[in-house]
Amino acid sequence: MYIIQNAHLYGPEDMGIQDVLIGGGQILKIGEHLPVEPAYDVEVIDGSGMVLMPGLIDAHVHILGGGGEGGAKTRTPEITLTDITMGGVTTVVGCLGTDGCTRTMSNLLAKAKGLEEEGITTYVYTGSYQVPVRTLTGSIMDDIILLEKVVGTGEIAIADHRSSQPTREEFAKIVADTRVGGILSAKAGLVNIHMGDGKEQLAFLRYVLEETQISPSNMLPTHINRKISLMQDGIDYAKELGGYIDLTTSFDAEHLEPDEVKASTGLKMALDAGVSPEHVTFSSDGQGSLPIFGPDGSFAGLGVGKVTSLYQEMRDAVLTEGVLLTDALKAVTSNPAKLLKLERKGRIARKADADLVLAEEGTLRIHTVIAKGQVMVSGGRAVVRGTFER
Repeated sequence: MYIIQNAHLYGPEDMGIQDVLIGGGQILKIGEHLPVEPAYDVEVIDGSGMVLMPGLIDAHVHILGGGGEGGAKTRTPEITLTDITMGGVTTVVGCLGTDGCTRTMSNLLAKAKGLEEEGITTYVYTGSYQVPVRTLTGSIMDDIILLEKVVGTGEIAIADHRSSQPTREEFAKIVADTRVGGILSAKAGLVNIHMGDGKEQLAFLRYVLEETQISPSNMLPTHINRKISLMQDGIDYAKELGGYIDLTTSFDAEHLEPDEVKASTGLKMALDAGVSPEHVTFSSDGQGSLPIFGPDGSFAGLGVGKVTSLYQEMRDAVLTEGVLLTDALKAVTSNPAKLLKLERKGRIARKADADLVLAEEGTLRIHTVIAKGQVMVSGGRAVVRGTFER
């Protein structure tokens, strides 16, 4: 059991300075000047001068690695536990990407289970870029209903030269099957959608909302900030149709495209344009490849996404862009928790999971990370490492 004393709580709403008692993997009590009972062997963590936030949720992580656009040698490596926890992330959703052949759903589920055993919370999407969707059971609905960790489908690629070039009707059928699978399993039924830089932009999502009865909450288009025109279309989509947009936090600083928008800047743009703070999320694309293509579409180079970028961009939104901490936090805590229907995640509340991040109030540098009630990072250093980490 731990008691965090005198921290400024953002749950993500501003809750003032309070103490938080945790035990058994959950938040037991919140209040001012909570008593410390020596008989219960409670360890005290001094939160004075710090902010206490919910653990971050990263809804798009290539936990198996990704890439391969430049051949087998460019397949990025699997993620490690500290790649995740050092960035304040306590819940991830694993996905496949371009390669749904050498990286499979069986591999993805095994990796997710391994990370869960090491101390964080994990879920996965079924499928990859490809359409028809490659599933484990042969059916999107069956995967979602029968496999505990599967919460949706993704990442389905559209408007991209690497996609299967599905029709609007094929895309709508994927979203419909995912939604029904979610309904029948009491899960999110969320489709995570890889947005390329094609001229059709968000037309497929508009088609679904205008021609069917499916809710915007069943679709989350990611990489919206890959170019300014797509960012603007995403803002219009969120405002006009109540859609949700996801901004990618990993980027290659050495090869930043002239019209590419950092996630922190994109959040500021969206909020200034009148998009609801509840309709924007961040995800890292962690451990995925950051391929560089020439004008003719040929492979020119490769970088690797980092989960730690999720916290960095949230922090930059506050310290550089002037976004309120409450709004910036929503993009990485309560908003993805709501879309993924994770009722015990993304907030500081009694009986919520004890997933917490303690950071310096002025700089927002991470001091302590707690996942499912276990201290994973202390004093800015990893105290729990993955099975094969030194």
